Amino acid sequence: MAPRSRRRHKKLPSSVAPVVVTPPTVVTPVPLTLSKPGPSIDTLGFFSLENNVPGLSQLIPKLNMKSYEEYKLVLDGDTPVSGFGYRCLQEMFQKMEDTFRFCAHCKVLPSGLSNSRVLRKRCRSVYYCGPECQRSDWPAHRRVCQELRLVAVDRLMEWPLVTGGFVLPSGPWSWLTEGAQGWDTWFSMRLQLEATLDAMLGSQAMTTLWANVGWPRPDPDVLQGSLKRLLTDALSRPLTLGFGLRALGINVGRVGGSTVHVVGASHAETFLTHRDYDELGYMFPGHLGLHVIMVGVDVAAGFSQSASPSLLEPGTVQLSSHRGLYHDFWEEQVESGQIAHPDLVVAFHPGFHASLDLMEAWLPTLLLLCDYEIPTMITVYSQQELAASLQILVDMDTHITACGANPFASLKPEQVYSNPNKQPVYCSAYYITFLGSSCQLDKRQLEEKVNGRV
Repeated sequence: MAPRSRRRHKKLPSSVAPVVVTPPTVVTPVPLTLSKPGPSIDTLGFFSLENNVPGLSQLIPKLNMKSYEEYKLVLDGDTPVSGFGYRCLQEMFQKMEDTFRFCAHCKVLPSGLSNSRVLRKRCRSVYYCGPECQRSDWPAHRRVCQELRLVAVDRLMEWPLVTGGFVLPSGPWSWLTEGAQGWDTWFSMRLQLEATLDAMLGSQAMTTLWANVGWPRPDPDVLQGSLKRLLTDALSRPLTLGFGLRALGINVGRVGGSTVHVVGASHAETFLTHRDYDELGYMFPGHLGLHVIMVGVDVAAGFSQSASPSLLEPGTVQLSSHRGLYHDFWEEQVESGQIAHPDLVVAFHPGFHASLDLMEAWLPTLLLLCDYEIPTMITVYSQQELAASLQILVDMDTHITACGANPFASLKPEQVYSNPNKQPVYCSAYYITFLGSSCQLDKRQLEEKVNGRV
């Protein structure tokens, strides 16, 4: 498809008033600006972590790591620095908790907390300097205490999923795929799921986990609920891609297969994800091949680095990645004819609403997607982010085709660690789809979409 006219620069709309929303977990590091090279990817990542997890700088020395580069080596599975690690599982879980040991009321960091610090035992997600800070914080904390208890349980139950002690249930769907409109129907189709979860709860991996975490093992129904939330978190991205393919009417039965680009990909999209995307294939039985290319400055090492596909076999899902900025990848790979134009582009939590610097970094990609009229979907954490992102896209004359609640949003609550008493959010909770420019939404229609359909 030929573009109408390639726009490489555009002045940011003066009416854009970005809403600063702190992300709940470590997300893609701030992209480089357009005007000049910025710090290294690792430096940006370290600053991002430090800003969002106040206890991180205290944690890294305890792990005998000097920088974010060494931290990422461990995430990537490479040989870490000498002396890294822990002597037992109890020490490992203790170090995990060290990242949360700052006062939720006065924000005193770990170095300023005394040995008499208070852990909120009901939710196990916030710490205080002492009883006085805890009492003062209760009016704010009481609104989120119960939900934060789920966060604390999920944080520990995620360990068997990462280490391989819990394998995601997989296999063809038992119903017609059109019947899967969200998680309720997805769980109903997994007829053996309850037995799988019960087996996991009785496994040696689960016994070992709760023997080392330092607090009592919750009831079985609490743990089973956590496993279900973790399932939705692992499968949310591939099923959201499938939802986007459906919502935008993309034909996955096309000869030669279909291609999806995930823009702004990082560790969150590329770490331990290979088997998760089998579910995308089950969503479209009879598809003629799906190629998912993760493009971002911080894709996980070890993930397939070749974006050029081998011959797509019908019924298979192929994953690959490209480390770099998307508009550079487009010029090097797509415009040169090395790979085909994408059928769909997806950005999970791009965050361009958060600041003008981020908007400037995303602008070349957004203009490219509009110029080439590529079906695009973005996801956001909250309705506040949805409204801010919609307004920016409207100001850019983007043709918005739909927006609303994502039926395959993660059900796992995410704590905003820099602000523990903020309402937890959920990954990919809302979505926006757009196609090209010449948006027909006026301000009144925009408000109706946000207030009436969400």
